[in-house]
Amino acid sequence: MKAKKIVVVGGVAGGASFAARMRRLDEHAHIILLEKGPYISFANCGLPYYIGGVIQNRDALLIQSNERMQNVFNIDVRPLNEVISLDAQKKTVTVKNLQTGETYQENYDYLVLSPGAQPIKPPIPGIEHAPVFTVRNLLDADAIKKYLSTNPVKKAVVVGGGYIGLEMADNLYKLGLELSLVEKAPQLIGTIDYDLAAIVADHIVSKGVKLYLGDGVVEFKQQDKTTKVVLESGKTIDTDLVILAIGVRPDVGFLKESGLEFGPRGGIKVNAKMQTNLPGVYALGDAAEVIDFNTGVETLIPLAGPANKQGRIVADNIAGLEKTYKGTQGTAIAKVFDLTVATTGSNERTLQAQGISYKTAVTLPNSHATYYPDAHMMTVKTHFSPEGKILGAQIIGYEGVDKSIDVLATALRLGLTVYELQELEHAYAPPYNSAKDPVNMVGFVAENMLAGRLETVSWEDIGKRDAFLLDVREKVEVERGMIAGSHHIPLGELRRRLHELPRDREIIVVCRVGQRAYTAACSLRQHGFNARVLAGGYKHYSAVTKALKTINN
Repeated sequence: MKAKKIVVVGGVAGGASFAARMRRLDEHAHIILLEKGPYISFANCGLPYYIGGVIQNRDALLIQSNERMQNVFNIDVRPLNEVISLDAQKKTVTVKNLQTGETYQENYDYLVLSPGAQPIKPPIPGIEHAPVFTVRNLLDADAIKKYLSTNPVKKAVVVGGGYIGLEMADNLYKLGLELSLVEKAPQLIGTIDYDLAAIVADHIVSKGVKLYLGDGVVEFKQQDKTTKVVLESGKTIDTDLVILAIGVRPDVGFLKESGLEFGPRGGIKVNAKMQTNLPGVYALGDAAEVIDFNTGVETLIPLAGPANKQGRIVADNIAGLEKTYKGTQGTAIAKVFDLTVATTGSNERTLQAQGISYKTAVTLPNSHATYYPDAHMMTVKTHFSPEGKILGAQIIGYEGVDKSIDVLATALRLGLTVYELQELEHAYAPPYNSAKDPVNMVGFVAENMLAGRLETVSWEDIGKRDAFLLDVREKVEVERGMIAGSHHIPLGELRRRLHELPRDREIIVVCRVGQRAYTAACSLRQHGFNARVLAGGYKHYSAVTKALKTINN
């Protein structure tokens, strides 16, 4: 049987994973890996930490060397070879050798497209003459490191409040630079909800970072050795360095005349087997549009984990193993200064845009048993359907965030309901967890909501409803702060002071995080009162409202 000839366009996460898996499945296939950069496999997620000095060894970012890939896997590795066009009828690609400038054609039996994405760099006036850098590959990181070491950089501006922008801000902060962060959207991290994003923004401001939300860059002006960043609002920021991290787009320009079908977001359209509309042509990674696991909508979700899995699936299909990719749920995590921010599934904005009915549980568990030192509170926000299906979750906190988001992401992927979250059995010892795991607590709260035992209102409902606010915390707690207009009755005194409460108005019960308020509301409802609980309690309400005051001033 004739050996398959497989041409792979692009390495890094998807293409390199495909090539290694393909070789393990087929010893005789002729595999050519074409990469326009000098490295076929590197850890681009580690670039901000290399720039900030957390990762000191540059070679540690090289996951697989070109030589090792060639020697161990017998793959024809060709770095600095850029594919510039595809002829699907002839089953050939035209390649430009970036070292010699020559072009040549390579035929294939199977073509695997993994060109990745390129940073968005809009034509802002002055951008070509200012020290503006993107962060996408090792060469970008090298350029930034070199600029920092050869210029007197004291101030930096990061444009873009997504994960990469925030990770870059964190690492430039570690270098002692005076920082400004500009984000055109009204919030940071578009994949999380507005209230949690506000808390993250407040945390960043507390570090001394100047934050400009809802404001975009319109011009870069060079004045001597200083760059003046001009914003839409008319504000200006003087800086020595600009990091542009406003997002990425599929790097598919060379394929526009190929006959490939593209999806609504500009990525390559593929089916569940990662096949394109062209015979023998597959696509994966950041350049391919995938199905949102939750909503079924075609979308772009540029993440390393899904790209690696897709590479494996494409190899399996070419080898005849018949595998399908079931969608991406967007599980992600980032270190943002001292905070950890994580998400999986759909946020409120997505659910509302798709017309999906949902309920929301806000819980504030501790990372481990409170009686063991150094327990840290997390904020867990979980969306679920009226039938109990988990739709999405977000967590911010200082410790334990990664564990809980991974459990929730697994539950979402496996189709578990919030009822089943109650039954999950987690490892428990005081240094690591609580007997009631944070994920169990999500299940308990959600089940009470679905059963009608618990009705909640959100932080933003306060002041919008003609409701009686009842604070059931202890005196020492309310002395530190309470919602304006609240009536204070400690939980232990509530039953003998029911006469102080109105029976003709909605009562919103407030405690620190919601647990005591739930106990109070259960009692009040059985006494004939219309009682609801403030989701997340005073802790969440005060964190969000304080954050909004800080970032809006």
